Amino acid sequence: MKVVQLDLIELCKQNNRKAQLKLYNQYCDGMYSIAKRFVNHTAEAEDVVQESFIKAFSKLHQFKGDVTFGAWLKRIVINKSIDYLKLKKQRLVELEDVHLKVIDTNDNNNWLVDDATTIDNIKEAISQLPDKYKYVLMLFLIEGYDHEEISQVLNITQVASRTQLSRGKLKLQELLKHNNYGERYYRLI
Repeated sequence: MKVVQLDLIELCKQNNRKAQLKLYNQYCDGMYSIAKRFVNHTAEAEDVVQESFIKAFSKLHQFKGDVTFGAWLKRIVINKSIDYLKLKKQRLVELEDVHLKVIDTNDNNNWLVDDATTIDNIKEAISQLPDKYKYVLMLFLIEGYDHEEISQVLNITQVASRTQLSRGKLKLQELLKHNNYGERYYRLI
């Protein structure tokens, strides 16, 4: 981590408001994008980010520097987003950044969807999944978390993370089978 970053964090630990504002300005847009992936509305995402920074600044003494500050803050934002959704029992935001990539159809380990399946079909299918599958899928597919990280964020075991991901994948593929018209398949990245 850069010395300047560490100095800024040390100033924030001392409750220096200017340093906190600088750190906030440095990370707020990125953290907003993450929160927006999980919650439905702009105002809700903004609230999650604000609450996340409040928690981060109050728990900054726990930041040890073993990961980047951005990674540490990202985990707080994701946890706050999930807590918010659980509290409100709202649906996850529709995915805006789902990318498709051509892959080999003989590999059963891949996340296959038919080429006739649209992004809207994928969004709708994910929104219909039970929360326990939806959260794991979002963290795995969109945020790129591994099972150890997912288990920590959701407070479940790594075995439960793998199981929920596998079951969620099957449920997602089942929901998408209604559009099975083409020959080529794509993988969600």
